[in-house]
Amino acid sequence: MVEPASVIVSIRNLSRSFGTVKAVDGVNLDIYAGEFLTLLGPSGSGKTTVLRMIAGFEKPDSGTIELGGKDVSQLPPYERDVNTVFQDYALFPHMDVISNIGYGLRVAGVAKEERVARAQQALDQVRLTGYGTRKPAELSGGQRQRVALARALVNRPSVLLLDEPLGALDLKLREQMQIELKDLQREVGITFIFVTHDQEEALTMSDRIAVFNQGNIEQLGTPREVYENPQSPFVSEFVGQTNKITIGGKQINIRPEFITVSKTAKYGDRSVKGKLHDAIFVGATTRYLVDTELGESIISTELDGELAVGDEVLLSWESKKEFLVK
Repeated sequence: MVEPASVIVSIRNLSRSFGTVKAVDGVNLDIYAGEFLTLLGPSGSGKTTVLRMIAGFEKPDSGTIELGGKDVSQLPPYERDVNTVFQDYALFPHMDVISNIGYGLRVAGVAKEERVARAQQALDQVRLTGYGTRKPAELSGGQRQRVALARALVNRPSVLLLDEPLGALDLKLREQMQIELKDLQREVGITFIFVTHDQEEALTMSDRIAVFNQGNIEQLGTPREVYENPQSPFVSEFVGQTNKITIGGKQINIRPEFITVSKTAKYGDRSVKGKLHDAIFVGATTRYLVDTELGESIISTELDGELAVGDEVLLSWESKKEFLVK
């Protein structure tokens, strides 16, 4: 990511309502040239409406959007140096891949020879060399998504907007595309603004994450900052899983992976006794649910030794791993 001084998109006091529903409520956000920024939040949080206003598909009720220092708040989409990739790909079924990619250049009046050359270059960038003569129906979901990316990149926009582009893919392909998309962003150096409701996707791909809730940004920071130091109860629960524990009349929060369940061994300066209530296998990890002497249940993903449901156990962790929610 480039230096913070290089702002490509500047949003100030942006608001948008639909009837009585305030979808976006006074959002302020600076987006840097060359960064991968994710707008993360649940359905109805305002993230997609902000993206659509940057694209020009929605007009703000108030506030401004500057792109490269120019106020584009009231300009139509075709007058903004941005392109959008949608979840449903929006490819023309009757056109082959090269024609789909070059369509925007054709509309812009670019000569055929240059159009085909640029479309082929974009196709190579998304690792689909040799697929130019195929129709969309002959491609897999992941390949169609790459064609949609190539079509957006071929116009060489300053900013690429991605509206949950991986949502229609199965889990394994989605995880593969997350890595490829981030690699592609680094390669082309274009600012990516990515919308998702999937917190793991956001943590995997982003330089920074803006966490949306009820039309506002609750927290803006790097994936590590947002995960390890959430600034509100909503962020602590929406981004990852957390335990809320009351000790000495004070509520602390700690992630399951920082707590170890054992028979007697103590790991760290904080501990509490309990009984192993359940072990839930979830593939990559197992979640251990412990009923504690505090009258609360705590989830851990770290186990030391052979334990069975019903065993008396000790939960322990380092207090420096705790965080307080404002």
